[in-house]
Amino acid sequence: MANMRDPVKCLLIDDDRDDYEIFRLALSEINHHIHLSYLSTGFEAIDKLKQGPPFHLSPDLIFIDLNMPRMNGKQCLQEIRQIDRLKDTRVFIYSTSADSRIVEESQALGATGFIVKPSNFNTLVAMLDELLREGMKDQT
Repeated sequence: MANMRDPVKCLLIDDDRDDYEIFRLALSEINHHIHLSYLSTGFEAIDKLKQGPPFHLSPDLIFIDLNMPRMNGKQCLQEIRQIDRLKDTRVFIYSTSADSRIVEESQALGATGFIVKPSNFNTLVAMLDELLREGMKDQT
């Protein structure tokens, strides 16, 4: 994770552009330096992440939508965990589902956590703020 002076780099992988806009607005409500990158498919994300810098994706946090076509969130997570430089990156599955079996499968595949997409914008802001604060504490 970046130190407190560096911007926190987040990546959202989600096929729903509306979910991205809500996520972006939620992050903009938080008083941290945050840079959000967005990719709309798991295949695009894996391709860009394998390229590494100069593509500005050396994310501190990755959020992956569970239900995407062609490559779902669990498959994308497995691919990300194969990239050496991202092995310790905090990766969260981000989904409307709260099925405990899916949560357990995601964690077994290497997810740091599982976030159920809240229906309330303020709840999303609070959840993301807490995750960012936890990440900064881990690095101090």
